[in-house]
Amino acid sequence: MSPVRRPLLVRVLPLLLGVLLAGCGAPAPRDAAEGDIREAVAAWSRTPPAQLAGIPLEGWAYEVSAVRRDGERATARAELHYRLTGYDTAPAGSAREVLLSRDGADGGAWRVTGDRAAPGAPPQLWDQGPVQVVKGAHALVLGVGRTPQTLSEVAAEAERAVPAASAAWPKAWAGRVVVLVPGSLERMAQLLGRPAAEYRGMGAVTTGRVGAAAAPADRVVVNPEGWAELSAAGRGVVLTHEVTHVATRAATTARTPLWLSEGFADWAAYRGGATTAQQGAPALGRAVRAGELPAALPADGAFAFGGDPEALARAYEGAWLACRLIAAKWGEATLVRLYERAGREPLATALEETVGGDLPGLTLAWQASLRQELGAP
Repeated sequence: MSPVRRPLLVRVLPLLLGVLLAGCGAPAPRDAAEGDIREAVAAWSRTPPAQLAGIPLEGWAYEVSAVRRDGERATARAELHYRLTGYDTAPAGSAREVLLSRDGADGGAWRVTGDRAAPGAPPQLWDQGPVQVVKGAHALVLGVGRTPQTLSEVAAEAERAVPAASAAWPKAWAGRVVVLVPGSLERMAQLLGRPAAEYRGMGAVTTGRVGAAAAPADRVVVNPEGWAELSAAGRGVVLTHEVTHVATRAATTARTPLWLSEGFADWAAYRGGATTAQQGAPALGRAVRAGELPAALPADGAFAFGGDPEALARAYEGAWLACRLIAAKWGEATLVRLYERAGREPLATALEETVGGDLPGLTLAWQASLRQELGAP
Protein backbone atom coordinates (compact mmCIF):
# COMPACT_ATOMS: atom_id res chain seq x y z
CA MET A 1 0.00 0.00 0.00
CA SER A 2 1.54 3.30 -1.08
CA PRO A 3 1.69 6.20 1.43
CA VAL A 4 -0.89 9.02 1.23
CA ARG A 5 0.58 12.31 -0.07
CA ARG A 6 0.49 15.16 2.45
CA PRO A 7 1.51 18.81 2.30
CA LEU A 8 5.24 19.51 2.48
CA LEU A 9 4.99 21.23 5.88
CA VAL A 10 3.35 18.18 7.42
CA ARG A 11 6.18 16.00 6.12
CA VAL A 12 8.98 18.38 7.15
CA LEU A 13 7.95 18.96 10.76
CA PRO A 14 8.15 15.27 11.82
CA LEU A 15 11.48 15.01 10.01
CA LEU A 16 12.79 18.05 11.87
CA LEU A 17 11.50 16.67 15.16
CA GLY A 18 13.24 13.35 14.44
CA VAL A 19 16.54 15.14 13.84
CA LEU A 20 16.21 17.01 17.14
CA LEU A 21 15.41 13.80 19.02
CA ALA A 22 18.35 12.01 17.39
CA GLY A 23 20.61 14.82 18.50
CA CYS A 24 19.41 14.23 22.07
CA GLY A 25 20.27 10.54 21.87
CA ALA A 26 16.72 9.23 21.51
CA PRO A 27 16.41 5.86 19.74
CA ALA A 28 14.93 5.72 16.28
CA PRO A 29 11.24 4.78 16.43
CA ARG A 30 10.22 1.29 15.34
CA ASP A 31 7.22 0.73 13.14
CA ALA A 32 4.28 -1.25 14.44
CA ALA A 33 5.15 -4.32 12.37
CA GLU A 34 8.64 -4.52 13.86
CA GLY A 35 7.18 -4.32 17.35
CA ASP A 36 4.76 -7.13 16.52
CA ILE A 37 7.61 -9.23 15.14
CA ARG A 38 9.68 -8.72 18.28
CA GLU A 39 6.71 -9.63 20.45
CA ALA A 40 6.14 -12.78 18.39
CA VAL A 41 9.76 -13.86 18.89
CA ALA A 42 9.54 -13.12 22.62
CA ALA A 43 6.37 -15.17 23.00
CA TRP A 44 7.77 -18.07 20.96
CA SER A 45 11.06 -18.15 22.87
CA ARG A 46 9.64 -18.19 26.39
CA THR A 47 10.08 -21.96 26.52
CA PRO A 48 12.63 -24.17 24.72
CA PRO A 49 11.39 -26.17 21.71
CA ALA A 50 9.67 -29.47 22.51
CA GLN A 51 12.42 -31.50 20.82
CA LEU A 52 14.89 -30.26 23.45
CA ALA A 53 12.81 -31.50 26.37
CA GLY A 54 15.42 -34.11 27.31
CA ILE A 55 18.18 -31.52 27.68
CA PRO A 56 18.40 -29.77 31.09
CA LEU A 57 18.07 -26.11 30.05
CA GLU A 58 17.66 -22.88 31.98
CA GLY A 59 17.85 -19.17 31.19
CA TRP A 60 16.59 -19.81 27.65
CA ALA A 61 16.13 -16.43 25.94
CA TYR A 62 16.42 -14.80 22.52
CA GLU A 63 17.61 -11.20 22.48
CA VAL A 64 16.55 -9.62 19.18
CA SER A 65 19.01 -7.11 17.76
CA ALA A 66 17.56 -6.41 14.30
CA VAL A 67 14.50 -7.13 12.20
CA ARG A 68 14.33 -7.38 8.42
CA ARG A 69 10.88 -7.49 6.83
CA ASP A 70 9.96 -8.52 3.29
CA GLY A 71 6.22 -8.26 2.81
CA GLU A 72 4.53 -10.99 4.82
CA ARG A 73 7.82 -12.59 5.81
CA ALA A 74 10.46 -11.39 8.25
CA THR A 75 13.81 -12.38 9.72
CA ALA A 76 14.87 -11.43 13.23
CA ARG A 77 18.57 -11.46 14.09
CA ALA A 78 18.97 -12.55 17.70
CA GLU A 79 21.40 -13.85 20.28
CA LEU A 80 20.32 -17.04 22.03
CA HIS A 81 21.39 -17.36 25.67
CA TYR A 82 21.00 -20.50 27.75
CA ARG A 83 22.66 -22.68 30.36
CA LEU A 84 22.77 -26.42 30.77
CA THR A 85 21.41 -26.86 34.28
CA GLY A 86 24.02 -28.09 36.71
CA TYR A 87 26.86 -27.84 34.20
CA ASP A 88 27.24 -24.28 32.94
CA THR A 89 28.32 -21.60 35.41
CA ALA A 90 28.09 -18.95 32.69
CA PRO A 91 25.64 -18.66 29.78
CA ALA A 92 26.37 -20.14 26.40
CA GLY A 93 25.63 -17.85 23.46
CA SER A 94 24.65 -18.40 19.85
CA ALA A 95 23.93 -15.97 17.01
CA ARG A 96 20.62 -16.98 15.44
CA GLU A 97 18.11 -16.00 12.78
CA VAL A 98 14.43 -16.45 13.57
CA LEU A 99 12.13 -16.73 10.54
CA LEU A 100 8.56 -15.43 10.71
CA SER A 101 5.53 -15.08 8.46
CA ARG A 102 1.95 -13.92 8.75
CA ASP A 103 -1.30 -14.68 6.98
CA GLY A 104 -3.24 -11.95 5.25
CA ALA A 105 -2.17 -8.68 3.74
CA ASP A 106 -3.17 -6.56 6.76
CA GLY A 107 -3.14 -7.29 10.44
CA GLY A 108 -2.45 -11.00 10.43
CA ALA A 109 -0.54 -12.28 13.45
CA TRP A 110 3.18 -12.90 13.02
CA ARG A 111 4.28 -16.46 13.83
CA VAL A 112 7.69 -18.09 14.00
CA THR A 113 8.27 -20.62 11.23
CA GLY A 114 11.92 -21.49 11.75
CA ASP A 115 15.15 -20.91 13.62
CA ARG A 116 18.70 -21.34 12.35
CA ALA A 117 22.27 -20.29 12.96
CA ALA A 118 22.98 -16.76 11.73
CA PRO A 119 25.18 -16.47 8.62
CA GLY A 120 28.79 -17.10 9.59
CA ALA A 121 27.87 -18.45 13.03
CA PRO A 122 28.30 -22.13 13.95
CA PRO A 123 25.13 -24.18 14.46
CA GLN A 124 23.98 -25.74 17.69
CA LEU A 125 24.06 -29.53 18.01
CA TRP A 126 20.26 -29.74 17.77
CA ASP A 127 20.37 -28.01 14.39
CA GLN A 128 21.93 -31.25 13.10
CA GLY A 129 19.11 -33.56 14.18
CA PRO A 130 17.35 -35.12 17.18
CA VAL A 131 19.57 -35.04 20.27
CA GLN A 132 20.20 -38.12 22.40
CA VAL A 133 21.07 -37.54 26.06
CA VAL A 134 23.18 -39.62 28.46
CA LYS A 135 23.56 -38.14 31.94
CA GLY A 136 26.00 -39.33 34.60
CA ALA A 137 27.32 -38.13 37.94
CA HIS A 138 30.05 -35.98 36.35
CA ALA A 139 29.19 -35.72 32.66
CA LEU A 140 26.36 -34.84 30.32
CA VAL A 141 26.76 -36.39 26.87
CA LEU A 142 24.67 -35.06 23.97
CA GLY A 143 24.79 -36.84 20.64
CA VAL A 144 23.24 -36.71 17.19
CA GLY A 145 23.25 -39.59 14.74
CA ARG A 146 25.23 -41.94 16.98
CA THR A 147 24.32 -45.33 18.40
CA PRO A 148 23.34 -45.59 22.08
CA GLN A 149 26.37 -47.85 22.59
CA THR A 150 28.75 -45.17 21.29
CA LEU A 151 27.24 -42.52 23.54
CA SER A 152 27.38 -44.86 26.53
CA GLU A 153 31.07 -45.54 25.85
CA VAL A 154 31.82 -41.82 25.64
CA ALA A 155 29.86 -41.20 28.84
CA ALA A 156 31.76 -43.93 30.69
CA GLU A 157 35.11 -42.43 29.69
CA ALA A 158 33.93 -38.95 30.67
CA GLU A 159 32.86 -40.22 34.09
CA ARG A 160 36.40 -41.48 34.65
CA ALA A 161 38.04 -38.40 33.14
CA VAL A 162 36.50 -35.83 35.49
CA PRO A 163 37.92 -37.31 38.73
CA ALA A 164 41.28 -37.83 37.02
CA ALA A 165 41.41 -34.19 35.96
CA SER A 166 40.39 -33.07 39.45
CA ALA A 167 43.17 -35.15 40.99
CA ALA A 168 45.76 -33.53 38.73
CA TRP A 169 44.27 -30.03 39.14
CA PRO A 170 43.23 -29.75 42.81
CA LYS A 171 41.94 -26.21 42.38
CA ALA A 172 38.29 -25.22 42.38
CA TRP A 173 36.38 -25.85 39.16
CA ALA A 174 32.89 -27.03 38.26
CA GLY A 175 33.84 -30.71 38.41
CA ARG A 176 31.39 -31.52 35.64
CA VAL A 177 31.66 -31.58 31.87
CA VAL A 178 29.47 -31.46 28.77
CA VAL A 179 30.48 -33.68 25.86
CA LEU A 180 29.04 -33.27 22.35
CA VAL A 181 29.13 -36.20 19.92
CA PRO A 182 28.10 -35.13 16.39
CA GLY A 183 27.39 -37.55 13.57
CA SER A 184 30.57 -37.07 11.55
CA LEU A 185 33.86 -35.20 11.26
CA GLU A 186 32.17 -32.68 8.95
CA ARG A 187 29.39 -32.09 11.49
CA MET A 188 32.00 -31.64 14.21
CA ALA A 189 33.76 -29.01 12.11
CA GLN A 190 30.44 -27.21 11.58
CA LEU A 191 29.91 -26.96 15.35
CA LEU A 192 33.38 -25.47 15.73
CA GLY A 193 33.17 -23.19 12.71
CA ARG A 194 36.42 -24.47 11.23
CA PRO A 195 37.47 -26.63 8.23
CA ALA A 196 37.13 -30.37 8.78
CA ALA A 197 40.76 -30.93 7.73
CA GLU A 198 41.92 -29.25 10.95
CA TYR A 199 40.40 -32.01 13.07
CA ARG A 200 41.10 -35.08 10.96
CA GLY A 201 42.82 -37.73 13.06
CA MET A 202 41.93 -36.01 16.35
CA GLY A 203 39.84 -37.72 19.01
CA ALA A 204 38.27 -34.60 20.56
CA VAL A 205 38.75 -30.87 21.15
CA THR A 206 37.60 -28.39 23.78
CA THR A 207 35.83 -25.08 23.20
CA GLY A 208 35.80 -22.08 25.52
CA ARG A 209 37.41 -18.74 26.29
CA VAL A 210 40.65 -18.60 28.25
CA GLY A 211 41.15 -16.50 31.33
CA ALA A 212 37.45 -16.00 32.11
CA ALA A 213 36.68 -14.63 35.58
CA ALA A 214 33.72 -17.00 35.73
CA ALA A 215 34.13 -20.45 34.24
CA PRO A 216 32.79 -20.26 30.69
CA ALA A 217 30.43 -22.75 29.11
CA ASP A 218 33.05 -25.12 27.76
CA ARG A 219 32.21 -28.11 25.59
CA VAL A 220 34.29 -31.16 24.76
CA VAL A 221 33.47 -32.05 21.14
CA VAL A 222 34.24 -35.60 20.02
CA ASN A 223 35.36 -36.43 16.49
CA PRO A 224 33.46 -39.71 15.92
CA GLU A 225 35.86 -40.83 13.19
CA GLY A 226 38.99 -40.23 15.24
CA TRP A 227 37.31 -41.72 18.31
CA ALA A 228 36.56 -44.95 16.46
CA GLU A 229 40.27 -45.39 15.68
CA LEU A 230 41.39 -45.10 19.30
CA SER A 231 42.06 -47.98 21.68
CA ALA A 232 40.24 -48.08 25.01
CA ALA A 233 43.35 -46.65 26.70
CA GLY A 234 43.66 -43.98 24.01
CA ARG A 235 40.07 -42.86 24.55
CA GLY A 236 40.72 -42.42 28.24
CA VAL A 237 43.83 -40.33 27.55
CA VAL A 238 42.01 -38.14 25.01
CA LEU A 239 39.01 -37.38 27.21
CA THR A 240 41.07 -36.76 30.35
CA HIS A 241 43.28 -34.39 28.33
CA GLU A 242 40.27 -32.41 27.13
CA VAL A 243 38.52 -32.39 30.51
CA THR A 244 41.74 -31.07 32.06
CA HIS A 245 41.53 -28.12 29.67
CA VAL A 246 38.04 -27.46 31.04
CA ALA A 247 39.30 -27.72 34.63
CA THR A 248 42.23 -25.33 34.06
CA ARG A 249 40.34 -22.88 31.82
CA ALA A 250 40.02 -20.04 34.34
CA ALA A 251 43.77 -20.19 35.07
CA THR A 252 44.73 -20.28 31.38
CA THR A 253 45.38 -16.96 29.65
CA ALA A 254 47.12 -15.67 26.55
CA ARG A 255 50.30 -15.59 28.66
CA THR A 256 50.24 -19.36 29.25
CA PRO A 257 52.67 -21.04 26.82
CA LEU A 258 51.07 -23.84 24.87
CA TRP A 259 53.81 -26.28 25.86
CA LEU A 260 52.61 -25.82 29.44
CA SER A 261 48.85 -25.97 28.80
CA GLU A 262 49.01 -28.90 26.38
CA GLY A 263 51.76 -30.65 28.32
CA PHE A 264 49.85 -30.31 31.59
CA ALA A 265 46.71 -31.79 30.00
CA ASP A 266 48.70 -34.77 28.73
CA TRP A 267 50.47 -35.12 32.08
CA ALA A 268 47.06 -35.29 33.79
CA ALA A 269 45.90 -37.87 31.25
CA TYR A 270 48.92 -40.15 31.75
CA ARG A 271 49.30 -39.43 35.48
CA GLY A 272 49.18 -42.54 37.62
CA GLY A 273 49.51 -44.88 34.65
CA ALA A 274 52.33 -47.10 33.52
CA THR A 275 53.04 -45.40 30.18
CA THR A 276 56.77 -44.91 29.69
CA ALA A 277 58.39 -42.03 27.82
CA GLN A 278 59.18 -44.27 24.85
CA GLN A 279 55.61 -45.58 24.73
CA GLY A 280 54.01 -42.15 25.02
CA ALA A 281 56.44 -40.21 22.81
CA PRO A 282 57.24 -42.41 19.78
CA ALA A 283 57.64 -39.55 17.28
CA LEU A 284 59.97 -37.58 19.53
CA GLY A 285 61.86 -40.77 20.36
CA ARG A 286 62.55 -41.40 16.69
CA ALA A 287 63.88 -37.88 16.30
CA VAL A 288 66.14 -38.09 19.35
CA ARG A 289 67.57 -41.43 18.29
CA ALA A 290 68.25 -39.92 14.85
CA GLY A 291 70.31 -37.17 16.49
CA GLU A 292 67.58 -34.49 16.19
CA LEU A 293 67.37 -33.31 19.80
CA PRO A 294 65.01 -30.30 20.06
CA ALA A 295 66.88 -27.05 20.65
CA ALA A 296 64.04 -25.51 22.67
CA LEU A 297 60.70 -26.30 24.24
CA PRO A 298 57.91 -26.34 21.62
CA ALA A 299 56.84 -22.87 20.46
CA ASP A 300 53.14 -22.01 20.34
CA GLY A 301 53.13 -22.29 16.55
CA ALA A 302 54.24 -25.92 16.75
CA PHE A 303 50.78 -26.86 18.04
CA ALA A 304 48.91 -25.55 14.98
CA PHE A 305 46.86 -28.17 13.17
CA GLY A 306 46.92 -28.76 9.46
CA GLY A 307 50.69 -29.06 9.10
CA ASP A 308 53.13 -31.96 9.41
CA PRO A 309 51.48 -34.55 11.71
CA GLU A 310 54.87 -35.91 12.79
CA ALA A 311 56.03 -32.45 13.87
CA LEU A 312 52.74 -31.90 15.70
CA ALA A 313 53.17 -35.20 17.52
CA ARG A 314 56.69 -34.22 18.57
CA ALA A 315 55.39 -30.94 19.97
CA TYR A 316 52.74 -32.61 22.11
CA GLU A 317 55.09 -35.34 23.25
CA GLY A 318 57.81 -32.87 24.15
CA ALA A 319 55.35 -30.74 26.10
CA TRP A 320 54.13 -33.77 28.04
CA LEU A 321 57.67 -34.82 28.92
CA ALA A 322 58.52 -31.26 30.06
CA CYS A 323 55.58 -31.24 32.49
CA ARG A 324 56.35 -34.81 33.52
CA LEU A 325 59.92 -33.73 34.32
CA ILE A 326 58.76 -30.74 36.41
CA ALA A 327 56.34 -32.92 38.40
CA ALA A 328 59.01 -35.58 38.99
CA LYS A 329 61.89 -33.21 39.83
CA TRP A 330 60.11 -30.42 41.75
CA GLY A 331 56.80 -32.04 42.68
CA GLU A 332 53.25 -32.08 41.36
CA ALA A 333 52.24 -29.12 43.53
CA THR A 334 55.05 -27.10 41.97
CA LEU A 335 53.78 -27.91 38.47
CA VAL A 336 50.30 -26.72 39.45
CA ARG A 337 51.71 -23.50 40.93
CA LEU A 338 53.76 -22.91 37.80
CA TYR A 339 50.62 -23.27 35.68
CA GLU A 340 48.73 -20.78 37.85
CA ARG A 341 51.52 -18.20 37.88
CA ALA A 342 52.36 -18.54 34.18
CA GLY A 343 48.84 -17.39 33.35
CA ARG A 344 49.19 -14.08 35.19
CA GLU A 345 52.88 -13.12 35.07
CA PRO A 346 55.90 -13.51 32.76
CA LEU A 347 57.12 -17.08 32.39
CA ALA A 348 60.59 -16.10 33.64
CA THR A 349 59.06 -14.84 36.89
CA ALA A 350 56.82 -17.88 37.25
CA LEU A 351 59.76 -20.25 36.80
CA GLU A 352 61.93 -18.35 39.28
CA GLU A 353 59.17 -18.41 41.90
CA THR A 354 58.36 -22.11 41.47
CA VAL A 355 61.29 -24.23 40.25
CA GLY A 356 63.89 -21.66 41.26
CA GLY A 357 65.42 -21.44 37.80
CA ASP A 358 64.99 -19.97 34.36
CA LEU A 359 63.86 -21.17 30.93
CA PRO A 360 67.37 -22.02 29.65
CA GLY A 361 67.96 -24.11 32.77
CA LEU A 362 64.65 -25.91 32.38
CA THR A 363 65.39 -26.52 28.71
CA LEU A 364 68.77 -28.10 29.52
CA ALA A 365 67.17 -30.36 32.12
CA TRP A 366 64.45 -31.33 29.63
CA GLN A 367 67.00 -32.11 26.91
CA ALA A 368 68.97 -34.27 29.34
CA SER A 369 65.83 -36.21 30.23
CA LEU A 370 65.02 -36.72 26.53
CA ARG A 371 68.49 -38.20 25.94
CA GLN A 372 68.13 -40.46 28.93
CA GLU A 373 64.56 -41.65 28.37
CA LEU A 374 64.30 -41.66 24.58
CA GLY A 375 67.79 -42.77 23.62
CA ALA A 376 68.42 -46.06 21.84
CA PRO A 377 66.94 -48.96 23.83
